[in-house]
Amino acid sequence: MNNKREKPKVAIVMTAFNVSDVLPKTIEELPRGCADEIFLVDDCSEDNTAEVAKELGLTVLSHLTNRGYGGAQKTGYLECIRQDFDVVVLVHGDNQYDPSQAPLFVSKILDENYDVVTGTRMIMGDVLSNGMPLWKFLPNRFLTALENMTFGTELSDYHNGYRAYSVDFLKKVPLELLSEQFDFDTDIIIQAAIRRAKIAEIPHTTRYNDENSQMPFLKGVVYGLSILSTVAKYLLHKIGFKKLEMFNISR
Repeated sequence: MNNKREKPKVAIVMTAFNVSDVLPKTIEELPRGCADEIFLVDDCSEDNTAEVAKELGLTVLSHLTNRGYGGAQKTGYLECIRQDFDVVVLVHGDNQYDPSQAPLFVSKILDENYDVVTGTRMIMGDVLSNGMPLWKFLPNRFLTALENMTFGTELSDYHNGYRAYSVDFLKKVPLELLSEQFDFDTDIIIQAAIRRAKIAEIPHTTRYNDENSQMPFLKGVVYGLSILSTVAKYLLHKIGFKKLEMFNISR
């Protein structure tokens, strides 16, 4: 973090694909003044997401082809690095996670010196009663336990997309080697774990409905298999069987 700067620069990166209908509500729920700039990464939407975002005063970064959820994050984070921001919060354009909590994520980094802040759905009441489908809940519990055991962490929810990062941390991460898809979120938490970054969790509620849940069942299966593959690759790297650059923390 730039310690010479009196007021840290905070950015919001908003991933977006076909969210023109719900985007105004997402922006309405963001507390005023919580960020110096809001970047919306339009991942080649088929509707008028980019136009709506511009009308709302957001800075739009547009993909000419659909790169995926992880690819959209990379575009946003690289822009934050380029513009020398200090903190970046990931907010989903589909309003799945409560935008009003964004300042809590920022304060964990600025006031308590965490490198990474991730949301958790697992310590805020009964997540199943709150709407999480059973087919998401059970794999989440299994994969989170496996990842905690593998990477020496004690997180309650590895697979949460509400995040904040110090930009100093992002500069150390080989973003170009991480997934372009939904498992990017897990890839970057693994990067934090193996680099011994300071990670905090913040409980929050999640909205599950057709409008804002972008991972249907079959994509969820592919996602789970990709996580298992990443864990296996790390273990092979760790024992020296097959070294992979994405796990090289000396770069």
